[in-house]
Amino acid sequence: MILSSILAFAACSAPQVKPLDRNPLQSPDGTLELRADVLDGVPMYSLKHGQSDVILPSRLGYDLVGDIDLKDGFKLDDVSYSSFDETWTPVWGEEDHIRNRYNEMLLKLSREDGVRMNIRFRLYNDGLGFRYEFPMENKLTYFKVADELTEFALAGDHTAWWISGDYDTQEYNYYKSRLSEIRGINGADRPYNASQSYIGPTAVQTALQMKTDEGLYINLHEARVLDYSTTSLLLDDKKMVFRTALTPDAQGIKARLQAPCVSPWRTVQVCEKATDVLASRLILNLNDPCVLEDVSWIHPVKYMGVWWEMITGKTHWSYTSDFPSVKLGETDYSKAKPHGRHGANNENVRRYIDFAAANGFDALLIEGWNEGWEDWFGCQKEFVFDFITPYPDFDLPALNEYAHSKGMRLIMHHESSSSTVNYERWMEQAYTLMNQYGYDAVKSGYVGDIIPFGEHHYSQPLITHYHRAVVEAAKHHIMVNAHEAVRPTGLCRTWPNMIGNESAMGNEFRMDINPGHTCILPFTRLQGGPMDFTPGIFEQDMSITAPGETGKMRHTIGNQLGLYVTFYSPLQMAADLPENYARFMDAFQFIKDVAVDWDKSLYLEAEPGEYIVTARHPKLSTLNAGRLSGTSGAYDFVYAGGRPHDVWYVGGVCGENAHETTFKLDFLKPGVSYEATLYADAPDADYETNPQAYTITHSTVTSADVLTVRMARSGGFGLSLREK
Repeated sequence: MILSSILAFAACSAPQVKPLDRNPLQSPDGTLELRADVLDGVPMYSLKHGQSDVILPSRLGYDLVGDIDLKDGFKLDDVSYSSFDETWTPVWGEEDHIRNRYNEMLLKLSREDGVRMNIRFRLYNDGLGFRYEFPMENKLTYFKVADELTEFALAGDHTAWWISGDYDTQEYNYYKSRLSEIRGINGADRPYNASQSYIGPTAVQTALQMKTDEGLYINLHEARVLDYSTTSLLLDDKKMVFRTALTPDAQGIKARLQAPCVSPWRTVQVCEKATDVLASRLILNLNDPCVLEDVSWIHPVKYMGVWWEMITGKTHWSYTSDFPSVKLGETDYSKAKPHGRHGANNENVRRYIDFAAANGFDALLIEGWNEGWEDWFGCQKEFVFDFITPYPDFDLPALNEYAHSKGMRLIMHHESSSSTVNYERWMEQAYTLMNQYGYDAVKSGYVGDIIPFGEHHYSQPLITHYHRAVVEAAKHHIMVNAHEAVRPTGLCRTWPNMIGNESAMGNEFRMDINPGHTCILPFTRLQGGPMDFTPGIFEQDMSITAPGETGKMRHTIGNQLGLYVTFYSPLQMAADLPENYARFMDAFQFIKDVAVDWDKSLYLEAEPGEYIVTARHPKLSTLNAGRLSGTSGAYDFVYAGGRPHDVWYVGGVCGENAHETTFKLDFLKPGVSYEATLYADAPDADYETNPQAYTITHSTVTSADVLTVRMARSGGFGLSLREK
């Protein structure tokens, strides 16, 4: 297989026939070896893991708009090497410190016409990052990219977990197939999305997880995407070569650059075990350190929301049926007759506040609070919301005061309807309003096709917009949770007020989510940063949640509990309705107790699409950070009797096939007894026939014990371990 791939690859261009036998760079542990050189004027690189080829000799370069391109004609002026080793502390994360250790090689290239381009390679023990750098001393000053020609020539027809290439959305289920099978599957059953732009039959999105026949895990992604467009990957399935496919702007330009500048990092993660993929911090490490001097205002959040009832159709975002169209500033809502199904009304919001506060939650998200929802969807209105004017039945000052009296904050909702020009017009006033009422977090949304017209969600102008929103929010000490925005690429290290993102198919897609979806996302989407998946849906039958709705979600209650541990996010939602939780309060206890920020994480067992089992130790200093007064459930759980008790949480989820996991508890303190509370699928649980069947068992365990837990189909479990 490897020989045939090399022969096929060699036919594509003359420079690639030659081996790369100069300029080796070893990873710190010596496992990975990179080689990079200029052959016949073409920059190229290759990567090996031990004796196995990961990336065969692959081209680097650009096609530019105009008379100049960056494909060939280069000579290698200089090669320099360096090493770096630091340990940095994240503001929030899966552990309290991260080691950033790599060996680096910098190639300085030039051409006779005065063009200069450098390529910087960083080789870690778990993978490679490389980027293009354009120095100031250059014939190129301002230039436009027609295509980036970065290639990833693979050494075999690997198994891959992938979603269709798209310039506007990642909200798709994953496929599992051989690379050679992508063409025959791609695009066959793409569900409807409010904005989508299908790229082609062999285009897939990053992060792309693959596994070789020899059992090596390879992941292709990107890091630090700033002032540049997001890339998909376009496969030549005859040669098994991926090439970057940048998102074009409204004029078809892939990127507009001005020297000095750098591209995003292109990444190749290489791991021997699936659990090592989950433990990798490659993407975070390739981002810049935190730029905020004061991060004391950034804190983890466990929240509920007036949201699921709108998603399921039980209530509406809109206030009235009187207006076929709305012009803000001209439409008089005070004279409108309410249609009676507006969810964000005073009485309903107080009901949610009461339930959330009584159960130890930090905050409550409220959607549909502001004027304009009557005709927002699908109209592509440039001026759609002002983000400051509430509906008549939403008393913003009174509800905010009521929430604060209960020790909670409210979370603001800014649905831009993808009119980014309008959002930027109102952003300063909206953030100032949040400061006035003590909001410190916002959920922004980008549903629909982008305005300015013709732009894509992942084009360079939109990347700039998303970043601008985060930077402006930081000036107001506001944390941002962006939905339908670009997938994260580790920028939360630099701007830790990026506390959450969606950018994938989450629970709001209900019946469309395939079993096993949540066993893939930690290998793909979550590699770049946390996801607001909105877990915790206990009522799978939508007809019970919202009369008139039909269909059932495909998971067990145990599965939803396991997500609070297997999906890392400092922003975790209990997404179901209070009345649904009231029927399962004993299981709801795990959601109340589980932490959302950690000082240590252990990945006990994993296989993409099949199962994940994770153990985490809470960062005690942040357990109560989000609440204005009182204590959260997790805080009470840890500080019983006024002294700290050691606590661990273990969570597991599995896919279409049931799975029995066995794991040691040797991460516990030796010689100490722990109270174990296991929330597990019942023996007869099944996502199709009996999704709400669970058991809760209590036992005493020590670090010498080994536990075996069975997960039903699309099931899971949550386990709390508390020092006695």
